[in-house]
Amino acid sequence: MGFGDLRSAAGLQHLNDFLADKSYIEGYVPSQADIAVFEAVAIPPAGELFHALRWYNHIKSYEKQKASLPGVKKALGKYGPADVEDTTGSAGTDSKDDDDIDLFGSDEEEESEEAKRLREERLAQYASKKAKKPALVAKSSLLLDVKPWDDETDMGKLEECVRSIQADGLIWGSSKLVPVGYGIKKLQIQCVVEDDKVGTDLLEERITAFEDYVQSMDVAAFNKI
Repeated sequence: MGFGDLRSAAGLQHLNDFLADKSYIEGYVPSQADIAVFEAVAIPPAGELFHALRWYNHIKSYEKQKASLPGVKKALGKYGPADVEDTTGSAGTDSKDDDDIDLFGSDEEEESEEAKRLREERLAQYASKKAKKPALVAKSSLLLDVKPWDDETDMGKLEECVRSIQADGLIWGSSKLVPVGYGIKKLQIQCVVEDDKVGTDLLEERITAFEDYVQSMDVAAFNKI
């Protein structure tokens, strides 16, 4: 078992492939297994090694808690895919050579300028890639009940007033008139809104502003898209 040489591009590729469907080296929580492998990695994985870099940044966030993580740190040959042999050496075990780089920034060992430059460069690449991902826009589908004052209200004009409301993140849909009794019909109209831009309070305020036609507005159905 192992990842090959974790100080080489090939070793980091083995690590990336191993983490493609895993969050941690062992189990479902960070442990000493992650610390052992982390400390064997000389520099942050490149941006294209997405899974390894995601894991690297996550484990690095446990800098202050690394000693309290569960498990017992073992040799690197005890982790990783079964068909790959560890050739990194003893960097992931408890005894490390004095010239090893401490990626947690230990006071006892000083990070080389080259390793520091590469680490900061790859962290910046990772942050840039995440920033370029389009944000997920939360939307909702609403069904509104708009009630008139009486049976003499011009429902065509009422609907025209409602549809005249325009806002960024608001799209009107189909509508129909629904009998409510005594010859009175209400307007039932659908719309899709972007949650961060248009709220039900805004719609109610704008619709009921047409007080010559509208008595009240209610949300008959509300579904996240």
